[in-house]
Amino acid sequence: MEQRDNMLHAELKSKIRKLWDKFWSGGISNPLQAIEQISYLMFMKKLEDKDVLNEQNAALKGIKFKSIFEGHKDCRWSEWSEYPSDRILAHVRDVVFPFMRGLGGDNTHYSNYMKDATFSLPTASLLIEAVNIINDLHIKEQNQDTQGDIYEYLLSELQSAGKNGQFRTPRHIIKMMVELANPELGDLILDPACGTAGFLVNAYEYILHKNQKNGVSTLTPQKKKILDEESLYGYDIDRTMVRIAVMNLMMHGITNPQISGEDTLSKRYNEKGKYNVILANPPFKGSINESEKSDELTISTSKTELLFLELMYNCLSIGGRCAVIVPDGVLFGNSNAHKSIRRLLLEKCRLDAVISMPSEIFKPYAGVSTAVLFFTKGEPTEKVWFYDMEADGQSLDDKRNEIKENDIPDILESFEKRNKENNEDRFKKHFFIPVKEIISNEWDLSINKYRKEKEIEHNHRKSSDILHEMKKEVKELIVGIEELEDLKN
Repeated sequence: MEQRDNMLHAELKSKIRKLWDKFWSGGISNPLQAIEQISYLMFMKKLEDKDVLNEQNAALKGIKFKSIFEGHKDCRWSEWSEYPSDRILAHVRDVVFPFMRGLGGDNTHYSNYMKDATFSLPTASLLIEAVNIINDLHIKEQNQDTQGDIYEYLLSELQSAGKNGQFRTPRHIIKMMVELANPELGDLILDPACGTAGFLVNAYEYILHKNQKNGVSTLTPQKKKILDEESLYGYDIDRTMVRIAVMNLMMHGITNPQISGEDTLSKRYNEKGKYNVILANPPFKGSINESEKSDELTISTSKTELLFLELMYNCLSIGGRCAVIVPDGVLFGNSNAHKSIRRLLLEKCRLDAVISMPSEIFKPYAGVSTAVLFFTKGEPTEKVWFYDMEADGQSLDDKRNEIKENDIPDILESFEKRNKENNEDRFKKHFFIPVKEIISNEWDLSINKYRKEKEIEHNHRKSSDILHEMKKEVKELIVGIEELEDLKN
């Protein structure tokens, strides 16, 4: 399915970068803290924009309207943003922020993870500068897609938070994985290590676009409510990331995000067989204390990249699909734990695809070779489809500029047609490997184990031809020497 291009124009990007720079120079150098505080401000702005829109819709329908700001007029962005510098900071910190934090009622995911949130802008001057830039973004005038894109571009700066252990999955890779998984309305969708909730946002957008005709949604209010409130679930161990994820989903129009702070590998978590779709890029290099590990995780290892795979298998319903990024070591590691997880995926699931990706995917902040695994729970694998992605539409250097070469459209098309085309040629970018061969190679899933490289053709000439040519060249040389001697004389 064709999706829109989410590129923002240069002017908006410039304003967002300016906002980041102001926070940096204003004393908030931690990217996680910066994005959290910017999120709060953008949410405050959007609250009033949405309230005004709801009032207009109510007037058109002739129904009674109750503003969320009733009794809290001084919490409206248009009201407090005009306050002088000696008043604005204290008012936002002590009045507006507590009001925003209490929205949604008691015992919602939003209220649970906002209750310990703090407003930490240090100066009135930074607050005023941030307000001016956010006003200059004209968020209200943008459509929902562009509003989401603004926030996504803001989040993209979190890539620089690599020192904090946070690496965002590139958005075009997320989109590819979502399209492979093909989530439907009514599916329960999980990201067990959700970070900023990029996978959930894109799954949401994918379903929305799938249920449109001529740009107009075909979803009934009841179905839209199911999508908004009962379809998307995310977990993360970092409470700051949970709050950012909640804000991200709400900025994309999801009113009550199902995001929780939980270690999904721990004994406290158990949602066996619940989900239809899982989308994830779990931590690669983490480990968990054996005493804290869930009893449902049977593979004897503390490596999170292996445990998350078993967790996802456990959480899937029969027929459920999973698209997940794994480091290459998962594909060929020779420990018993590595072999056990690969055996599980091949015997208890249909391993539909192994897509090998360039090591530069996460540049400039990480250079690790990865692959996308796509599997369906409930039936054994007969053959595995491999694809060697050589280009992803961005330069494979630190700049990651947009380029023409891009295998992703071909991946999606070839995957869809994989059973209808000849996929036996191992010299091609994509091919099938029978599961028996994989088993004989100790469950190895690395593409280099099976792909064949074309030999360079060498043209072997006859010795007589070579001698003839050498004689000709010698004769020409002699003639040249004789001509030089004649000139001397």
